[in-house]
Amino acid sequence: MSEALQTSDQHNWTRRNNLAPIPFECDAPFLKVTGELPRELNGTLYRNGPNPQFDSPGSHWFVGDGMLHAFHLEDGRASYRNRWIRTPKFEAERRAGRALFGGFGRKLPDAPGDVSDGGVANTNIIAHAGKLLALEEAHLPTEIEPGTLATTGYQDFGGRLRGAFTAHPKTDPVTGELLFFGYNAAGPLTPALTYGTIDAAGQLTRFNRFEAPYASMVHDFIVTANHVLFPILPLTGSMERAMSGKPPYAWEPDKGAFVGVMKRSGDIKDIVWFRGDACYVFHIMNAWEEDSRIIADVMQFDEPPLFPHPDGRPTDPRKSRARLCRWSFDLTGNSDRFTQMYLDDLTGEFPRIDDRRAGLASHHGWYACANPDGPLFGALSGLAHVDGTGTRRATHMLPDGDSLSEPVFVPRSAGGAEGDGWLLTVVWRAATNTSDLAVFNATDIGSGPVALVHLGHRVPDGFHGNWVSA
Repeated sequence: MSEALQTSDQHNWTRRNNLAPIPFECDAPFLKVTGELPRELNGTLYRNGPNPQFDSPGSHWFVGDGMLHAFHLEDGRASYRNRWIRTPKFEAERRAGRALFGGFGRKLPDAPGDVSDGGVANTNIIAHAGKLLALEEAHLPTEIEPGTLATTGYQDFGGRLRGAFTAHPKTDPVTGELLFFGYNAAGPLTPALTYGTIDAAGQLTRFNRFEAPYASMVHDFIVTANHVLFPILPLTGSMERAMSGKPPYAWEPDKGAFVGVMKRSGDIKDIVWFRGDACYVFHIMNAWEEDSRIIADVMQFDEPPLFPHPDGRPTDPRKSRARLCRWSFDLTGNSDRFTQMYLDDLTGEFPRIDDRRAGLASHHGWYACANPDGPLFGALSGLAHVDGTGTRRATHMLPDGDSLSEPVFVPRSAGGAEGDGWLLTVVWRAATNTSDLAVFNATDIGSGPVALVHLGHRVPDGFHGNWVSA
């Protein structure tokens, strides 16, 4: 544990919010449950997020070492395990006993010359074709052993996958195919992207590269039954800035927003670029085709948080909050612009759906939200449930000071109706500095959780996770 994490100031800071890392790994085989866990919940909720092993000067929260948190539910009982992901960066720093990398994979000046891999595998974790994969957007997937959470190593699909792999691949619920992309494909802060597919058996079946209008941080992308869309938004990358000590990623709204649309059966040379008003989107809720249009519901920021202008000035906090927004693309060729319409003024992030409707018209969506009666820039302290039009159906707000993570939907049964199931989220309790796993009836979140699994320590704020059924 780094010296800074042992100070009383650091302890007080963690009590005010839940960003700081925890310095340990543990197993908790028998957790206390309040309420009753649904017997249909047999499996594991895996959650990933930044948990730096060592403090690093100038490092961004986005690039802390990945730590997995696994809540296993079975026959009404619950257990927990957490492990750091043993990337080459993690192992090199553990041997050295100190940080060797700063922000976005930048090697520190005093790091040994033979250390070069700054991957952290800290953003998402998915299951595909019998493999559990930890993801971040600058490296290959990292394979994880599901039970022990041991790190197996990079997965390159028989040597056919090269370079970056998104933290947000999409699984086609009809074919079982995994669609993915990677940005900075020609090197750091370059405008090249890759696009590929992995079939249901785990074989890489397509891998192409193309040029975007400019270098951008492309965190998520859009998939429908017949199309794939690549958002190029003006959170831009610049090697020239980075080399001169300025922000490598910065907000340049004058470049405008571009979205490339391609048929899944088509070629990259057939990508059609639509333009829109400058904005930023980290996460897509869902998208589908409607006659000659593509509709995409996204969590849109007018300006991105956490990143500055090129000269270092911060973005406007009044504009740096995400709200549910509907994008529409006219495929008839009548316009090269896409429309953007906010569906709600509620601040939120981490949208999810019933994944059996991914890429298809859906009638239920959920996201973590701020309290509408609280401060404009409050923490994500509630859940929102919306219908297929984006209309709010229900909300659930936590006690003052508490916050929660991305909600994950679990169907009651494989063949059940859309939305019939459970919503799982990890909740941080400010008063006790501990975390609970909360289980809600997905279509009745307003009634509160049906069960709480109590953990004796906190799970730091993180990014994404998924349920893997037993």
